[in-house]
Amino acid sequence: MIVETEREEDGRWIAEIPELPGVMTYGKTRDEAVSRAKALALRVMADRLDHGEEIPELKEVFAVVS
Repeated sequence: MIVETEREEDGRWIAEIPELPGVMTYGKTRDEAVSRAKALALRVMADRLDHGEEIPELKEVFAVVS
């Protein structure tokens, strides 16, 4: 997933993951904003899994064997 960053006029950094609507965070530094966005993305994906929703981004990550 791509993390997009931008610096606000007040000096804060914003990080967003467009593939996951609502995953947008702020930080004092670029690294802080990116780290927070990654953590939020993982929480959003975990919540979706808990509710039985499909996550296309993870389709190839897991292999279930019988």
